[in-house]
Amino acid sequence: MKYLLLILLLALLVFLLGVKRARPPRRAKPPAAPRGPQPMLSCARCGLHLPRDEALPGRGGVFCSAAHRAAYEAEHGGAP
Repeated sequence: MKYLLLILLLALLVFLLGVKRARPPRRAKPPAAPRGPQPMLSCARCGLHLPRDEALPGRGGVFCSAAHRAAYEAEHGGAP
C-alpha cells in the first residue's frame, strides 16, 4: 500500500511539472506589426534590387554592399 501511494505521488508530481512546462509564458510579447512596403532601389554596380532600408548610399548612387560601393567608386574615380 505504501508503494502504491508513493507511485501515485510521483505520477502527480511528474504530471504537474509537465503541465507547467507546456504552458506558454505569461507575458508573451505581441507579434511585431508588419512593416509597409518599401521602395525598391537598384545597386549601381550589379543592378540587384533591394529595399531602401538595406541600400548603402555612395557617390554614384546606392549599392547592395560596401564592396560594390568601393569597386564602383574606384572604377569611376570617386575614391579620394
